[in-house]
Amino acid sequence: MTALLLISDTHHPSRGAAHPGGLPGPVWEAVDAADVVVHAGDWCSVELLDRLVARATRLLACWGNNDGDDVRARLPETARETVDGVRVAVTHETGPKQGRERRALAAHPGTDLLVFGHSHIPWDSTVDGLRLLNPGSPTDRRRMPTHTWMTLTLDDGRIGDVALHHL
Repeated sequence: MTALLLISDTHHPSRGAAHPGGLPGPVWEAVDAADVVVHAGDWCSVELLDRLVARATRLLACWGNNDGDDVRARLPETARETVDGVRVAVTHETGPKQGRERRALAAHPGTDLLVFGHSHIPWDSTVDGLRLLNPGSPTDRRRMPTHTWMTLTLDDGRIGDVALHHL
């Protein structure tokens, strides 16, 4: 069984500067508990990327539309990896809410779990065997009432319970 932490849209330092190390304490605790940290882009600086690389057991991440050349030089637009038998893709943008699931299926064939960001709004749906998850943002809630992130487990090709956490 593999424990995952999903985060996105940390926008450091503009949004995470109020938190030690760029993330709220409970998120750092989740980093320490996770086997894999998944970040779906909009880091906005390499500082937080360096901190997560140093602290996370394993990092699976991509760049977002607000990331500069320094982040883009180190991360792909879409990261892909098989984790505990689950084919995972991580990308920042999936376009508007309307039609998202069909676009995701077309853009990510052979994927079991697609983690994305950009909207800062949590999302959890499944279409034709593809699970789509957006953890929201732990540092920039935008129109949401709370800051959010997700945890879940993967086990022998299965996606376990997904928990949405609020701060």
